[in-house]
Amino acid sequence: MVIEADRLRAEGRDLVDFGVGEPDFPTPAHITEAAITALRQNVTKYTATGGTRELREAIVQAHHRELGSGYKVPECLATMGGKHALFNAISVLVDHGDEVILPAPYWVSFYDQITYAGGTPVVVQTEEEQGFGLSLAALEAAITARTKVILLNSPSNPSGAIFTPDTFRAVLEICKQRGIWLLSDECYVKFLYDAAPYSVASEPGSKDFVVIAGSLSKTYAMTGWRLGFALAPAPIVKAMINLQSHSTSNPTSFVQKGALAALNGTQAPVAEMLAEYRRRREIIVSGLRAIPGVTCVMPAGAFYAYPNISQLLGGKGRPATAMEFSTRLLQEAGVVTVPGEAFGTQHHLRFSYAAAVPVIEEGLRRFAGFCSQLS
Repeated sequence: MVIEADRLRAEGRDLVDFGVGEPDFPTPAHITEAAITALRQNVTKYTATGGTRELREAIVQAHHRELGSGYKVPECLATMGGKHALFNAISVLVDHGDEVILPAPYWVSFYDQITYAGGTPVVVQTEEEQGFGLSLAALEAAITARTKVILLNSPSNPSGAIFTPDTFRAVLEICKQRGIWLLSDECYVKFLYDAAPYSVASEPGSKDFVVIAGSLSKTYAMTGWRLGFALAPAPIVKAMINLQSHSTSNPTSFVQKGALAALNGTQAPVAEMLAEYRRRREIIVSGLRAIPGVTCVMPAGAFYAYPNISQLLGGKGRPATAMEFSTRLLQEAGVVTVPGEAFGTQHHLRFSYAAAVPVIEEGLRRFAGFCSQLS
């Protein structure tokens, strides 16, 4: 869809883009200034592979302060974005023939990272009518002797759903009993609308079974800076650093200085972004729900809406699949979305509302017009 959208833009088409999963806000000024200062001071050399000690200390301290964990520096490494933290973790934890339980809808990279490592994704569908909640019975039914990891992403990309602390505790208990790793992707952990940020790493006795993947990208509008981190038992972190030493080596030196400013400085910009996402969420979900044939769960976090378009699929003149729907929506109405097949479901589209309100309103107008032609 990205390639087709780029082609249409090159032809001069005016597109409304709900496809990009990144904040539309600028990186907060104090973060940018810290990196600029570092460049001027020639902070442009190699650092330790897993990041400077100063940065790793800041990461574990921030995670303790805000999410209640108890990690130490040897249990932390900095990476080139949250995706890199996940890739390193999966590569270290998953061997050929291992199975990884993956609730759907899931972020697109999870599936491919698991298969790249030689593992088998075991997809468990969540319950849309329960806000894309996870059925513990379905989860346990999917566990086999080959299960090595359960991968949870909360808040979720693409659905915006969250798994409750009770769900995390129950999954953690399953992991303890079965000797399974719980890999928790906390990329959007600061962007919750009606609940406090939570990490399963705050639970007593969690450390020996949990690996945390985190990112500064979305929280601080730093997607292009590429700075993430992982928290895990020291032997796992050591293995991840060894892997990183032979792939990317250290995160960019002056970016680490910007990350320090993000973690140690004012958190006011995060609260401001969340307040604006909350306003946009109300606009886009209300707009989607007003369209006949479209239903939409209210996202509890992140900045994505994941409407169900099953009532508009099939029949004379209608798209047969979400992929076809998304393609026609782009070509005929100039609206960019991501079809649900990319996330392991068949009847959904992902709308990123990391866009200005006038853009959202224009996109909804076009989307409603397209849907009305299918009724």
